[in-house]
Amino acid sequence: MKVIFLDRDGVINKYPGDGLYVTSLKKFKFLPGVKKAIALLGRAGFKIFVASNQAGVGKGIYSQRALDNITAKMLGDIERSGGRITKVYYCAHRKDAGCNCRKPKPGMLKKAAKEFKFNLKNAYFVGDTIRDVFTAKNAGCKPILVLSGKEKIEDKKSRAGLNLPYYHIFKDLKEAAKFIIAKN
Repeated sequence: MKVIFLDRDGVINKYPGDGLYVTSLKKFKFLPGVKKAIALLGRAGFKIFVASNQAGVGKGIYSQRALDNITAKMLGDIERSGGRITKVYYCAHRKDAGCNCRKPKPGMLKKAAKEFKFNLKNAYFVGDTIRDVFTAKNAGCKPILVLSGKEKIEDKKSRAGLNLPYYHIFKDLKEAAKFIIAKN
């Protein structure tokens, strides 16, 4: 099974800014080319999953219902554009909760692999943060960093001593999707 995981904020939709959250439908804005990229990946035979920390729920900044509404709209808009997300996994826990699902821990990815019976070593994880790169490494996935969200290319130079796993960098999900499809 060909599998790709996507982070949400900064990969699928506009990154809200450090310490900020997408708290309503009005604040959820797709990044350019994302719906088309997801449709391309689907046509290439990929099962697509979303794995995203959404601690704003655990902090009481927005409700689970608001998150569910945002997710329903996201999925509907993607489907109307010819794409399909197989399943969405969220960690709504606060950083101090000690759960196994909050990225960079691999709990959400492992849950998907168990539920849908696939091997994580063949999966890709596309994220917009170094935390996402480590999530992929911790799950045994192939990490891809996109610069459409939190991280910027100059940040990479300042992280030289962090012992980062190898990862590919692309401008956005559309570029990453073309690379992934070409590799498969």
